[in-house]
Amino acid sequence: TLRRMAGVMDRLSRLAKTIAARRDADPETSWVANLNARGMPVIARKLGEEALETVIAALSGSRDELIGEAADTLFHLLVLLDAKGVSLDEVYAELDAREGTSGIAEKAAR
Repeated sequence: TLRRMAGVMDRLSRLAKTIAARRDADPETSWVANLNARGMPVIARKLGEEALETVIAALSGSRDELIGEAADTLFHLLVLLDAKGVSLDEVYAELDAREGTSGIAEKAAR
């Protein structure tokens, strides 16, 4: 429902704000700051690792494992977007632009 989707977007927006606030924190005490201090290659690899773990959990893990890995993937995606200066609003706008378009048709149009 729209109400539930708004709640999800609020949650992601709150998480994105927390990540932005921690970007320049002490890398010894903040995972976000630690990743940022190590640079984009490390952030990108971490997102890839979490995405792969999500795929593995989907194929052979429990439901709880999948939920945990999906949360890790979303978190690390938001860290990467923040590090690249891409806002959730920009991602939402792209999703809005694709709304109502078949995924097959949208991919063919690229």
